[in-house]
Amino acid sequence: MTDNRIFLPRFGAVCGVVLAVSIGVPGAIEAFTGETAATSLVIGLGAAFGAPAVVAFHGHQAHASGRFGAVAYAANLLGLGLFTGVAFALNLVIFFQQPDQVAALTKVVVKGASLVFVLGTVLFGISMVRAKVFPAVPAWGYPIGFTLLAVFAALPDTPWSSLLHVACATVLVWLSATVWRARPALA
Repeated sequence: MTDNRIFLPRFGAVCGVVLAVSIGVPGAIEAFTGETAATSLVIGLGAAFGAPAVVAFHGHQAHASGRFGAVAYAANLLGLGLFTGVAFALNLVIFFQQPDQVAALTKVVVKGASLVFVLGTVLFGISMVRAKVFPAVPAWGYPIGFTLLAVFAALPDTPWSSLLHVACATVLVWLSATVWRARPALA
């Protein structure tokens, strides 16, 4: 019988590492090649691992983050859900379209979803910093790095955006490792 107090956080931690790899490796490759169909595919599909990671991160700090942490988690989860769709669309649909083929409404929706993602990310990052359960560097790195990543997603790729992908991947691995090492609470 599986002990969910161990399985679910570790599942989320593994998803966080998979997400990190799907962000960091293509980001590092794109520093030399620019965006390619293969790197876009990995980033677009890898975004699906974000929700289980955020659930694990919140579960790890919920006891210390209070009501604000719960609201921030909800906002982050909704924003992440929208941005997962944006990442999928940007990397697996829009990437293959000519700029004039993308409908104006699509552009507005992508920007709106990105804004909700940024808001949720900042709130959840603040809850991480306030709860002081995660180490300070990745707790601060989460809202700063992923907010910048959302902004850079709308811009042409540069070596700076590649470096940002690697930095965000590092933050995710660090947060995931913290969750992985934690001992489960007693029932």
